[in-house]
Amino acid sequence: MRARDERFYLVSYDVRNDKRWRRLYRALRGYGEWLQLSVFQCRLTRRRLVQMEAAVREVVNQAEDHVLIVDLGPAAGERPAVRSIGPPYQPPARQPVIV
Repeated sequence: MRARDERFYLVSYDVRNDKRWRRLYRALRGYGEWLQLSVFQCRLTRRRLVQMEAAVREVVNQAEDHVLIVDLGPAAGERPAVRSIGPPYQPPARQPVIV
């Protein structure tokens, strides 16, 4: 896996059931960093993105819940154009993932 193959993603979700919300939160912790209630930032290769989407589909009720995955662009040497009010935005750092 090379850093140039990674992209930044913003994942937000609206889950109607507290149990599913907690399960989804725990699943996403393995793919990115928690930013705010129901919002994660992730640095993923295409393969990890597909794996994350599969994990999300296992948890959510597609008739009731909504998950958005927004591609913010390449991660290698790039800084996404994000405006932040409050603490400054910090893109996720490249680090090993322990599964």
